[in-house]
Amino acid sequence: MEPSEPYPSERPPHERDPLLMLPGGVWAMGERLTALSGFVLMLSTFMGWYAGSDQGPTIAVIGWHTGVLGKLVFVVGLLLIGLAAAREFGFELPPSVPESLVVIALGSLATIFVLIRLISIPDSIPPPAGRGIGIWISLLASLAVIVAGLLRASEEL
Repeated sequence: MEPSEPYPSERPPHERDPLLMLPGGVWAMGERLTALSGFVLMLSTFMGWYAGSDQGPTIAVIGWHTGVLGKLVFVVGLLLIGLAAAREFGFELPPSVPESLVVIALGSLATIFVLIRLISIPDSIPPPAGRGIGIWISLLASLAVIVAGLLRASEEL
């Protein structure tokens, strides 16, 4: 027995893959990840990088107050957002400078800055302080920037 109407060849709109519905599909993931991880990297400098308590209340030191390296992590995140915004407005880097290489270099720089602060707690922070959640978020965001640069490099090939 044959059905009265043929099987529909397309899935209904609510069952489609959400990544394929976005402009560029899965292959534009590097650009989105660059902007998102740059934003998280920038915001992570306002999260608690060090926290601890001696006998009084618990204190937290945000990344911005950890010295020049905390501020440089913020600047790297701002540069990544600026790079993504410039691309959206139609400005591109010269062909001799691959954008993926710039993203990988900025991600590596941010990773080095965060690792320095992860290994070496500044002297201005009281001794019982340990690492807070913000520094780990910064580390993950800086590694995500490197992954985004690698994804962009694969898109350029």
